[in-house]
Amino acid sequence: MTRLVPISLLALALAWPLGAIAQTAEVRVIEATDLAPAASLRPWARPGGTPVPTSSAPGALAAAPDTGDVAGQPAAEGAAPRRPGALAGLFRPRSEAPTTIISGGGSALAITRSLRPTLRPDGLESRVREIATRNTPGRVTQPGRNTGTLCGVVGLQGEEIEPVTGRISGCGISNAVRLRVVHGLTLTSPATINCTTAQAFSQWVLDAEDIVGNTGGGMVSLRVVASYACRTRNSRAGARLSEHAVGNAVDIAGIGLQNGTELTVLDDWRSGNSGIMRGLHEAACGTFGTVLGPNSDRFHQDHFHFDVASYRSGAYCR
Repeated sequence: MTRLVPISLLALALAWPLGAIAQTAEVRVIEATDLAPAASLRPWARPGGTPVPTSSAPGALAAAPDTGDVAGQPAAEGAAPRRPGALAGLFRPRSEAPTTIISGGGSALAITRSLRPTLRPDGLESRVREIATRNTPGRVTQPGRNTGTLCGVVGLQGEEIEPVTGRISGCGISNAVRLRVVHGLTLTSPATINCTTAQAFSQWVLDAEDIVGNTGGGMVSLRVVASYACRTRNSRAGARLSEHAVGNAVDIAGIGLQNGTELTVLDDWRSGNSGIMRGLHEAACGTFGTVLGPNSDRFHQDHFHFDVASYRSGAYCR
């Protein structure tokens, strides 16, 4: 009995696939869609090569005469391309219209010439800068105008830095700071100075705001052209060390206004805004120990020099 069971199971296993295949197997043949090309698409001809035949209907490429060249090169040997099978319908919707191929080598949507960028209108850059400046919040409404404390003064923003040492004996700053914002006015270049200079600078800015007032919408920035520099006075050989060499000085060349313009020492000291510029010069005298401007010498025609050096006779202002 134990030998008959395996033989019966083996006979059943051999008989089952033949019957199952005969009853359930089905072969489906899927024909190509109407939009499938009759032959493989050829690449567009290069300029000066063999023209590509015009075609706007399915199968037109197959009817075109075969010159044996593709884009000016000999055709590869091999059997003629066959019509794509059933998978062609998966890659192109039935509702899609065939692309018209122009004999010149491009599609009907191709432009005839490369587009060139239009010329930038004159004065565009200055107008954009003016608009951007105008959209900047004013000093009074600007959030955080007097936030931050540096050197014990609320409204000074920046950071304390490591003591600065110089290549010349006597240069350096022991209590160095890098000042970036003074009562909401951004410095175009951070000023590396000491705290005494930063405190005097803070007081001068408050006075300067009253002097400039609403001219051009008011002050928004200060153009700093010099702060710490290990050098002699006016960089002359054999001269004494400059106050810049110990972090006591800062040089201001211009004041940015809300409307995008700038008051400059060079242009406005002797122009219609000379009253404002001379008022700024005078306001610094006493707050700083030394104040130099265009009337001092040829080295200060385009900026104010402010430093906190002290003299027995009082502030030196020219």
